[in-house]
Amino acid sequence: MLDTMTLTKIVGGFCGSLLIFLLSSWIAELLYHGGHGHGDGHASGYAIEVEVAEVEESVEEEADFEALLAAADLGKGAKVFGKCKSCHKLEDGANGTGPHLYNIVDRSVGAASGSGYGYSGALVQVADVWTTYELNGFLENPKTYAPGTKMGFAGLKKPEDRANVIAYLQSVN
Repeated sequence: MLDTMTLTKIVGGFCGSLLIFLLSSWIAELLYHGGHGHGDGHASGYAIEVEVAEVEESVEEEADFEALLAAADLGKGAKVFGKCKSCHKLEDGANGTGPHLYNIVDRSVGAASGSGYGYSGALVQVADVWTTYELNGFLENPKTYAPGTKMGFAGLKKPEDRANVIAYLQSVN
């Protein structure tokens, strides 16, 4: 059986351990967080300098893409269009899962809505007309180009493939 002195030592040891635990976590909080709490105006350790050369790059990219488009192969474009056939039709007014692509180049972005296709709001907001440059940007990565678009296609990574399929779509008109 435990006597009073032994029981007092056990309870005292437990209370002392708890006190040391609480004090050590409080001291650690002061040491590592400076006592200011969380999220109070921390400054970054270094600044990242960014050059503004986007405009020049986009002009160069557009010129490069125009050269690719001029040298595009319609046969290869028809082959690449095979990835699009499951959702898009080339006949005027024949919408599938996606809108018809008949006469798509230089067409208004929301033009197929007149034939019963419902565009996502995000797509209608990115451009007014499907120019070759707009189509190139969209086909590269639809989700990045028009965030919120219904199109679930990952995109065509190769610029040559995009140029070939756009040239093919121009020839279908």
